[in-house]
Amino acid sequence: MLTKKQIRECLNTFEKMFPDAHCELIHQNPFELVIAVLLSAQCTDALVNKVTKNLFQKYKKPEDYVNVPLEELQQDIRSIGLYRNKSKNIQKLCEMLIRDYGGEVPDEREELVKLPGVGRKTANVVMSVAFNKPAIAVDTHVERVTKRLGICRWKDSVLEVEKTLMRKIPEEEWGITHHRLIFFGRYHCKAQSPKCTECPLLYLCREGKKRTKGMEIAHGL
Repeated sequence: MLTKKQIRECLNTFEKMFPDAHCELIHQNPFELVIAVLLSAQCTDALVNKVTKNLFQKYKKPEDYVNVPLEELQQDIRSIGLYRNKSKNIQKLCEMLIRDYGGEVPDEREELVKLPGVGRKTANVVMSVAFNKPAIAVDTHVERVTKRLGICRWKDSVLEVEKTLMRKIPEEEWGITHHRLIFFGRYHCKAQSPKCTECPLLYLCREGKKRTKGMEIAHGL
């Protein structure tokens, strides 16, 4: 496991590599962000943005989603994975927003996770991005990167990863670190082809050392 000093070295490196890391889901307000994050489950942000470009022109507020037949909404997001379940959750979510929250997206995790289709990760994204509240959302990139580096343990659950990061990273850096970890995982420390040989954190990374050593053996070095 990395020491506090080594974790700081990682954070500084993330900052140098991706100083402008941000949420890549295009949205104009908290409501659009909730819909976009819900759609992004098991789907790329690029595809979600392609779909929401037209979706957000057609549907401006919760009432708009509720007032169309489910089949129509399904067709509008058909290219998104799990579109049937996501359509149902969107309509149920909008019904709850209208009924319980005056049509507004709540800004507290305890309320957000009550919404259909919204889990802890989605709630954390909305809290951090839409409301600028301290939160760390653990997606596949964040989990992969932190476990490979040794910031978290391989056996940690997603919730344990989140709690570990909350302990080891200053609260005021949670939001930006979340984005930088995603960029690092999405564009550098990829799931299938991580750029270990050119990684500035190779000297710290337990997984990278194993991978590069295996490459040296394979090439007879």
